[in-house]
Amino acid sequence: MTRPKPSRLAPSDVLRVGLFGLRTRPLRVFLSALGIAIGIAALIGVVGISTSSKEDLNRRLRALGTNLLTVAPGQSLGGDQAHLPAESITMIGALDAVESVSATGETEAKVYRNDRVPAERSSGIGVYAARTDLLATTGARLSRGHWLNAASERYPVVVLGTKAATLLGVHRTDVQVWLGGRWFTVTGLLRPTPLAPELDTAALVGWPVAQELLAFDGHPTTLYTRAAEPAVEDVRAVLGATANPEKPNEVEVSRPSDALAAKQATDATLGALLLGLGAVSLLVGGVGVANTMVISVLERRAEIGLRRSLGATGAQVRTQFLVESQLLSALGGLGGVLIGAVVTIAYATTQGWPAVVPPWAMLVALASTLVIGALAGFYPALRAARLPPTEALSAP
Repeated sequence: MTRPKPSRLAPSDVLRVGLFGLRTRPLRVFLSALGIAIGIAALIGVVGISTSSKEDLNRRLRALGTNLLTVAPGQSLGGDQAHLPAESITMIGALDAVESVSATGETEAKVYRNDRVPAERSSGIGVYAARTDLLATTGARLSRGHWLNAASERYPVVVLGTKAATLLGVHRTDVQVWLGGRWFTVTGLLRPTPLAPELDTAALVGWPVAQELLAFDGHPTTLYTRAAEPAVEDVRAVLGATANPEKPNEVEVSRPSDALAAKQATDATLGALLLGLGAVSLLVGGVGVANTMVISVLERRAEIGLRRSLGATGAQVRTQFLVESQLLSALGGLGGVLIGAVVTIAYATTQGWPAVVPPWAMLVALASTLVIGALAGFYPALRAARLPPTEALSAP
């Protein structure tokens, strides 16, 4: 007597049976897939927004340059505020690898919107003497008006940083502000300056007029140095000794682009936390898929028994339920990738960033859904495969 051959299911048949199992319970499938989708969307969104932010930072740094170095006086051994020599600008400019150097010097003057504002309400705006080549060296740009030049730096004119202008209520040029006990005409307004944020809250006047009218002593407070890209670190190493040969330990040298990179690292820490929350959401979604599949096995015991009695093997039943869980997870994964990409694009657009969704993040997300589907469906599939046909057919 010939032993009957076991029934076979083609891959297309397994897929069709799996899809049928999902179509019969649309609301439950949607809610289970939603849990997976939320987790995947969180992962894609965090990675995409973080990558978009980093790309925006890199783009800005490429435009601004990473070769800007700043020199500022530190503290003396006695704890007092040190001073940079007036000749430090010339000495730094003599270095071969230095492309340009400029400076600002803090004054004791205060600036007000008019002469009727009480003296104690200075709004935290500093008044600085500035050299005419400051914009070219720092990469700062004007939003309105004109910068100081060889003629205007000798007259009572002032250029305001973006925050200083807001604090003073100045939104156009050719108006006057009360500065150092006299009227100064506003000739220019600066745009935000990422590499020199201290300029945003500054009122900048010419170097000669500061010495003549504001009792400025001529000592620079901050030196801005552009070095040749290949020699940035070499220049950085000698700036302190060059700016103040007698007391190099009283000089602080920094690289503004490092501060922006540090901020990016801080944002990455927050991103890691959000990734953890996304992983938790994925875990919750996986539990939802497992719960859906267990209930599905209990509800479809009669169907399982009928299939087994018609010749379906335990392996085929197990494959069927594994495919269902994989399809359910993949449905949530695809939805999550789509939602995450849309959220990334929308947020990046509102911030003016380039929208970047890394392909590797989408591939990892989809791979994660398949793993979750396999883990979540393993026990329900095993349980369905081990269900005796007689017990299944007798189930209510």
